[in-house]
Amino acid sequence: MLHAEGPMLTVDVGDRSADAVDIDDVLERTIGGRATATALAHDRIPFDADPFGPENRAYLSTGPMQMSQMSFTGRMNMTGLSPLTDGLVSTNAGGYLSRNFAGAGLSVLELVGESDELLAVHVTDGPAGPEVQFEEVPELEGAETSRVSAYMETHHDLGPENCITIGPAGENLVRFASVMTFDSRAFGRGGIGAVLGSKNVKCVTFEGDSAPDIEIADPPASDVHREAATSDDLMRRQGTTGNTEFINDNFSIPTRYFDDYEFESIANIGGNAVEEKKYKKGACSQCAYACKLPTKDEERGVETEGPEFETVYSFGTCQGVDDIVDVMISNELCDELGMDTISAGVTVAAYLKSEDAFGDADLAHETLEKIAYREGIGDTLAEGTARAHEELGVDNYTVKGMEFAAHDGRTLHGQGLSYAVANRGADHMYGGMLGLEYSGEVDPEGTLGKAETLVGLENHNVVRDSGVVCAFGGDYLTDERLETLLDADYERLQEVGAAAVERERHFNNKRGKDVADDDLPYEIPDLAEAVQEYYEARGWNDDGTIPDASVESVAPAAADD
Repeated sequence: MLHAEGPMLTVDVGDRSADAVDIDDVLERTIGGRATATALAHDRIPFDADPFGPENRAYLSTGPMQMSQMSFTGRMNMTGLSPLTDGLVSTNAGGYLSRNFAGAGLSVLELVGESDELLAVHVTDGPAGPEVQFEEVPELEGAETSRVSAYMETHHDLGPENCITIGPAGENLVRFASVMTFDSRAFGRGGIGAVLGSKNVKCVTFEGDSAPDIEIADPPASDVHREAATSDDLMRRQGTTGNTEFINDNFSIPTRYFDDYEFESIANIGGNAVEEKKYKKGACSQCAYACKLPTKDEERGVETEGPEFETVYSFGTCQGVDDIVDVMISNELCDELGMDTISAGVTVAAYLKSEDAFGDADLAHETLEKIAYREGIGDTLAEGTARAHEELGVDNYTVKGMEFAAHDGRTLHGQGLSYAVANRGADHMYGGMLGLEYSGEVDPEGTLGKAETLVGLENHNVVRDSGVVCAFGGDYLTDERLETLLDADYERLQEVGAAAVERERHFNNKRGKDVADDDLPYEIPDLAEAVQEYYEARGWNDDGTIPDASVESVAPAAADD
């Protein structure tokens, strides 16, 4: 089975030390990316760790596909113990970081400890392996993402494509703070930015020419690249916003903090509205698909990348805001301040509901600033909806503490089941029944009989996130092509995916999570029975737990913290 190559570089920012560790055995079993990082996190983060404590570890990992010239491969994975959900979480981002990361001569970066001073960590390739320098950067305290990039360019001749960065939200331990790369690409969900903030790590840079020589099967690599370049998909023009009106008109987009199922002004913020503001093409490293959305509005002086569909929902329909430029401003604020647009937008929507202020975009923008700096009501909202809803007097629309993505489980019942059982919480990328239900391949009505399909999708998505390849390449990176590219039959790849899901679940079990957490804040048909079908399909106990003996430890032991 094809896999990433190179050591794990463990960086302890507390004692300013770095150690390269051989993890070949882990990589051979787990491909790279998410599955590798999940195995490491499961075995090396204490089950009773504080998400904001020095014993928590953050993993940045790449996969074998980053050594190819193939489209849909400009992505990386981050994994850690989430301060939002209190369980393991993985998230990935595109951009141009992955090739620079691999060039520094490693497969995984592990950050542990806690620095007394705000740090930039610089990783480069050296004659004997990856090398690390620590730089105290008090002048970057409170700096927004673009200012950190400007500093790195001025002082180190490095661009945003060399960096992962946190904004003020991460420094201030906002529970849904993101890690940013290339200024506008986010490791968004689950609050890994706050984990870096708790370690006093403002930025990590990567530079080098020591990428491993991994042979990628060609074809199909060249076929995928050619098809991506010649595709006439709507997504190439409008990104994920291309189906906004279709979803609103035929299914549901949660509106005004889940009070309504459709937004009457959807045309003002949908795909066509976004495309009108798009002024050039945008892509990720090596990708000919170019589905990114550089947008600007000269009249109001805003320039950003996006918004994508989830941000149109979270700062548009969910808040009752009907001006695409207002949504663009919210998007840019989240990028600069370093926050997940989904969790931030839904949390602000909960606040607008509490204030009877739906549609007040100016208040939404002011509130984002307050959240990032934990000022006034922002200090409450920085904890996320699950922890703030009682004080606001609104319902808790989260699963496992994570705010819902746009695809509404109240009308897409298989997607509702996916939200309920996902180890990550209410995130649409974990299982993703939504595509089958939107297309009609699976009837969106009902939950029973969908568990086997959901298990296969969850396992597949682990492989995708371990490769690492983009979710938007699904029509091009077929199961057969993945078999060839990763040099393994699909059954074996499914086993890799299942093992990662089980490690996540086992870790979360050890933190007290079980069937009680696999639930929704709204009613859908036969959910409890469908959850049991899911457990049966996975071979788990009927209380949502996994026996200790069924989860194998594969990672090297961690040094005592």
